Amino acid sequence: MIRFVALDTDAARALLAGRPDANGQVPERHISDGSGVPCRHCLDQVGAGEPYLILAHRPFPAPQPYAEQGPIFIHAEPCRQATLDDAIPAMLGSPAYIVRGYGADDRIVYGTGSVVPTGEIPERAEELLADPEIAYLHVRSAANNCYQCRIERG
Repeated sequence: MIRFVALDTDAARALLAGRPDANGQVPERHISDGSGVPCRHCLDQVGAGEPYLILAHRPFPAPQPYAEQGPIFIHAEPCRQATLDDAIPAMLGSPAYIVRGYGADDRIVYGTGSVVPTGEIPERAEELLADPEIAYLHVRSAANNCYQCRIERG
């Protein structure tokens, strides 16, 4: 059993309140055209005409060589944190994503990363998380490597 994990609500609320992002900058505010703006907190798309924030995010507890950082989007108004088990989040609308394993030390477990068709993500996640060396997974954009969400054992 797996579960998809969204951006923490406290972190999202702090960013909405103006806390600097991983680059030390205030998140940028934009209006969605309704296409390709996946919110990492509710794991759904930001609708057309809705405001959203673009910010730098590092989904790791501390900087280190494997702590990738990049842009993400979140709704600019409070939204409800997604609570999904093994259901593929609505925001994952591309045909495929990178799924990659990380150890308890928050470093990449080599040989675990691959581009996976979206519909096969739960199955691949189950396979990877069967390995006790893997603590969690990231789902990342296959085109741009942007962080989408985390997958943990359910």
